[in-house]
Amino acid sequence: MYIVEILCIGNELLSGITLNTNAHWLSRKITKIGGFVRRVLVIRDDLNEIRLTLLESLNRKPNWIVVCGGLGPTYDDKTLLGIGKALKKRLILNNNALDMVKKSYKDRHQRVKMNKARLKMAIIPKGSTPILNPVGNAPAVLLCVHKTQIICLPGVPNEMKAIATRSILPRIKLEIGNFTIREINYYVQGISEAMISSRLTKIVASAPNDRLYLKTHPRGYVNNIPTIRIQLVSKGYNEEVVKDLINKISKQLLAVIRKNKGKILKIS
Repeated sequence: MYIVEILCIGNELLSGITLNTNAHWLSRKITKIGGFVRRVLVIRDDLNEIRLTLLESLNRKPNWIVVCGGLGPTYDDKTLLGIGKALKKRLILNNNALDMVKKSYKDRHQRVKMNKARLKMAIIPKGSTPILNPVGNAPAVLLCVHKTQIICLPGVPNEMKAIATRSILPRIKLEIGNFTIREINYYVQGISEAMISSRLTKIVASAPNDRLYLKTHPRGYVNNIPTIRIQLVSKGYNEEVVKDLINKISKQLLAVIRKNKGKILKIS
């Protein structure tokens, strides 16, 4: 199993000011290419919290730790300093990172002075590698600790997505190898979760737990009639096996729906 942990840093995420869309987007993208997102952690812009949380994550030995937020020029952007403390790495001015920061302003036709705040975005842990930010100023930062790779991404969603799409997800995909995922959703009226829970438990138990995901999602009641979405996901490295499993489980699900007199409203 290829394990990824996501660490989101920012006071605004915990105060409710900002919705954590980064974790949702990353989790979905990583899952689709075959990664297993084991944890999503959200912490404040606090040096000790960053240090302790990173060390705890490293102790679990995931393949990747994806860190979001705290790379900017302001006083509360403390991610790299916290990571440096955790790994006992000094932060230094990285010339490649500095070139990236300067280029980002030049590409936007902004003539600015490289003051202390802007230089801060090029000061990264010793031995780490800056990754070009194609739509913003602060480069991403890549480190490797034993067999765990740590990528620090900006918290601004469009910057995070641009770097992840261009530089990080392809690397993860390459390491995972060929992976196939198929999904079917049944929108069913007249069946509640409790009516089919025991049968679905038996279906799940009959398949490898790392190859099948079967989940019911309640969608409320209309005129006291329940509606649910039944999500079926088959995944693995052999396309034929993945296809055979989803077809097999689909037949079993349809039989359960018929037996409980459910009405299929839509299949997607």
